[in-house]
Amino acid sequence: MQLHQLKRKNPNKTSIKIGRGGKRGKTSGRGHKGQNARAGTSKRPEMREVIKRLPKKRGYNFKSFQKRPVLVNLAILEKSFSAGDEVTPKILFEKSVIKRKENKIPDVKILGNGDLNKKLVISGCVFSQSAKDKIEKNGGSIKA
Repeated sequence: MQLHQLKRKNPNKTSIKIGRGGKRGKTSGRGHKGQNARAGTSKRPEMREVIKRLPKKRGYNFKSFQKRPVLVNLAILEKSFSAGDEVTPKILFEKSVIKRKENKIPDVKILGNGDLNKKLVISGCVFSQSAKDKIEKNGGSIKA
């Protein structure tokens, strides 16, 4: 055996370089035209994530981007307020019942979970039907 007859047991593996023409075909594995076929371009990562999350159907409505109200139960109002108090979103924020959303005091929806035995004056909120009934049953009032 001579020096020129030696071969390695495992030869070096070369990685295929894509997007450089040559023997890898006309489009070099990039498809036809479009943003991804151009040299030196790549999509921004945050845009890729948004596109991935959207469902693949026509006429998609963006309900996920709608502003939803903060939910507050009657049981929490029973604990936090005394009889005859006024309840507004601003007062709920001041008493730390709700938190700011996007640096603003959010809309509030009052739900009918729990019992309310106090007469409260509530304004600037949205109500479920059961909450409305319980508030008015105790002599409380709802202002628009």
